[in-house]
Amino acid sequence: MKVSETTTLAERLRNAADGDGICPHRLVLEHVTSRWGALILIALLDRSYRFSELRREIGRVSEKMLAQTLQTLERDGMVHRDAKPVIPPRVDYSLTGLGREAAEQIRDLSQWTERRMAAVQKAREEYDAAKT
Repeated sequence: MKVSETTTLAERLRNAADGDGICPHRLVLEHVTSRWGALILIALLDRSYRFSELRREIGRVSEKMLAQTLQTLERDGMVHRDAKPVIPPRVDYSLTGLGREAAEQIRDLSQWTERRMAAVQKAREEYDAAKT
């Protein structure tokens, strides 16, 4: 498919499926904007974390989900896993350059939602009132 200048981002994402019918752009977008992916990326903007520290920082995430999300973000090139050969084992997680770039975008969106929450709440109330 030829991509024209008038093709929207949504159209490009919809039509970018690989041979398996899976759009790689959508997958990365899902990874960085997922509940835990976004929180991990934002937390790692401040500093590197050990697994247990990161779990406490994020809160309410299971070990399994944190491990899976970190592995996914590592595979996507967003997170660096530094396993040190010491006893007891020490593993630190930090952002790569690509991860920092994504995390800054996610943080900006998060800050926007904080700033605009009153407007969102007002819109919700108006919508609900109109429906009743």
